[in-house]
Amino acid sequence: MKTFYITTPIYYPSANLHIGHAYCTTIADAIARYKRLAGYEVFFLTGSDEHGQKIQRTAQAENKTPLEYVDPIVENFKELWKKFYISNDDFIRTSEPRHEKVVQEIFKRIQDNGDIYKGEYTGLYCTPCESYWTELQLDENGCCPDCHRPVEKVSEEAYFFKLSKYADKLLQHIEEHPEFIVPTSRRNEMINFIKSGLEDLCISRTSFDWGIPVPGDERHVIYVWFDAVINYITPLIHNPDMKKFWPADIHLVGKEIVRFHTIIWPAMLMAANLPLPKQIYGHGWLVTDSGKMSKSKGNVVDPVALVEEFGADAIRYFLLREITLGLDGNFNRDALIQRINSDLANDLGNLLHRTLNMIGKFQKKILIASTEGTDLDKSFRLEALDTAAEYRRLMDNVQLSDAVKVVWKFIGRANKYIDETTPWKLAKDETKRQELANVLYNLAESLRIVGILISPFMPATAEKIFEQLKVSSEPKLDDAEVFGLLEANHEVGKPEQLFPRILIED
Repeated sequence: MKTFYITTPIYYPSANLHIGHAYCTTIADAIARYKRLAGYEVFFLTGSDEHGQKIQRTAQAENKTPLEYVDPIVENFKELWKKFYISNDDFIRTSEPRHEKVVQEIFKRIQDNGDIYKGEYTGLYCTPCESYWTELQLDENGCCPDCHRPVEKVSEEAYFFKLSKYADKLLQHIEEHPEFIVPTSRRNEMINFIKSGLEDLCISRTSFDWGIPVPGDERHVIYVWFDAVINYITPLIHNPDMKKFWPADIHLVGKEIVRFHTIIWPAMLMAANLPLPKQIYGHGWLVTDSGKMSKSKGNVVDPVALVEEFGADAIRYFLLREITLGLDGNFNRDALIQRINSDLANDLGNLLHRTLNMIGKFQKKILIASTEGTDLDKSFRLEALDTAAEYRRLMDNVQLSDAVKVVWKFIGRANKYIDETTPWKLAKDETKRQELANVLYNLAESLRIVGILISPFMPATAEKIFEQLKVSSEPKLDDAEVFGLLEANHEVGKPEQLFPRILIED
């Protein structure tokens, strides 16, 4: 069986969850579900990044240990993933003993290869980003170039990783594997960053102790980013499935942390003599009309409240349809409601309700064997198959937004097919009974295919469609590429509303 391994970044345990946290994980979940649909054995990993000075300071300010501080936040993340139907196979916490063991093992392996040495670090450190910077890298205000907050001058004994040693090797790999960093804009940024010169990376601290101890020198804790990226290999390195799933097929990460994943992490793997992931995909930010979401701006959108109000599938649909992967996307409540009313209630919901209602009214819920039918019938069936084929092509190329739009274009075509064939008129003419049977069968079969195609995006809605069609088999992508799998005399269920329209107050 073909295998596929996808990861999200492990998330910093912020006490303030916002919809941006759900965005990346929803993308990864849709890809993972699609791969399972296409017959792959999938390993999907997410988790939480819990070490570092920032966590320790925050916990101390609340008179808690770091673990006491992060435990309830991590549980909130896990609950959020359940609410969003996230189908991860593992959840890694960097505070877990299994992770500590692997980090120390990788550290020792790189050290034994001669690529870690002890020295003195004097420089600039951004605690919120857990990042080291040189004077030349600071922004115009002398602050962190990523978060634009003040940096601290740090001077302490430290271990260093010979990152500079791998500059040429990294460039060669990126140039020989253009698919390694996606999209191209991120790839070009990283090429320029490497060409500007890589310095050896400080990978330990002694000024705090919330982290994984350096093996053989426990006064030092390992730099949080050296620690965190190893999570991707933690569940597999001592697992028989290591060769099956590693190297990872896709690391899905936010654009602000591409540098850690495409430069530091690959260099670490090279130093440890381990294969590099096949692709790092740097997606854009989810923003509001007032810019990138942040607590200070007061524009944070609570994902839990959204799910309770609109349902997870509606949010998933909006995120996956509206935002082109790799670009920034705007989250707007009014746009969300418009999509729910037009795409989900009017288009998909009405198609299912009208179809099942007519089968119930005109054929007592029973599908009658279809014939080849009219040219219009034949054309409609071909459009269903063309949609499935185009969907597969787009999803294989991780073009999620376009894949959603292709399915909805066909849903629109199916609604138009109803208006063109006028089943209510055919039902009044006894000589048109077979013509009516063909139309209703084609509509039911198109809904079966639609249910399969939307299952990676809207898993709960797909299940409802299958329940109302009374289709019990596990959906497979191959079954969406065949028209006519519903058998004659198949009984459909009672139509129920998928998405109620949302009334908008003036």
